[in-house]
Amino acid sequence: MTGHFIGAVAALSLVAAAASAQETALPGAAADTVVGITLDQPSNTRPRSEKFWWDDDWFDRGLLPVPVNHTVSERALTYTNPDDGTEVPAMLYRPEAEGQYPGVLFAHGRRGLDPLVRRLAVRLAARGFVVLAPDVYEARFLEPFPITHDPSAEGDMAAGVDALLAQPEVSSSKVCLVSHTRGGFYALRVAVDRGRQADAVACYVGFYPHLQDPNAPEPEQVYRYHPDVDALEIPALIFIGEYEQYQRRRSIETAVSFMKRAGRDVRLIIYPGVGRGFDFRDPSVRTFADDLATKDSNLRTADFIRAHLGASCSEC
Repeated sequence: MTGHFIGAVAALSLVAAAASAQETALPGAAADTVVGITLDQPSNTRPRSEKFWWDDDWFDRGLLPVPVNHTVSERALTYTNPDDGTEVPAMLYRPEAEGQYPGVLFAHGRRGLDPLVRRLAVRLAARGFVVLAPDVYEARFLEPFPITHDPSAEGDMAAGVDALLAQPEVSSSKVCLVSHTRGGFYALRVAVDRGRQADAVACYVGFYPHLQDPNAPEPEQVYRYHPDVDALEIPALIFIGEYEQYQRRRSIETAVSFMKRAGRDVRLIIYPGVGRGFDFRDPSVRTFADDLATKDSNLRTADFIRAHLGASCSEC
């Protein structure tokens, strides 16, 4: 009996040690939402004034904000990359209702612009935006899930800014960039390397974004983020899951930490209980937590964009 008791104590000690090591390995200072407290109920003891998600109307009076909903129409178009004359195919999503709406440029990731990913652009348009989603892989005849990165595709994405602003249904004089996975790197290059944050891009949103050049050596991928991050001056909002791949989560949290130290307007939101792809995973494998995170991040993205682009009509 004593042996069993000692064994149980030893096992608990190993669990506690592993938990302590994990908490030490993962830098938590950059995150605006604290998750993953081992062997305990998650809690956040920050002052209420620092809890960005807090809503007195809901907590005290039971009032829920009503999201903006629009039926979405779509149309295919092409535009030209002036760097080399490449024709870039794209989908334009917008509310069916007449009028003008703020513009959003959506940057797809390694999957390409497949049906699962197109839903992400549709969900944004349903909140009251005109969303341009270029397919830079089709433009360059690239297969989905490429390992290497074609830098010329950065110009294809950057040209989408002016193509979007030229659409008559766009009300804003600037656009916001919304991206996921490798699209986060495309969007970063559009804002910084192409200089569009100076004249035409108002904000950056990334869902578990790749913040390093995919062609960089492995140590750079694991331990560093791209220098463009330090030059990103526009407000940024980044979402990841608690179970994001370690090497991606590490670079994102490190990047956000340094952006905060530099006084940048950046927020990192970490959703408990979800991992990579929570916003597009197929229904056959989705979890309850996936849907909660997806809906919340969609609404927060819409609010973030409106805060930096404004809204052109009472419906928006």
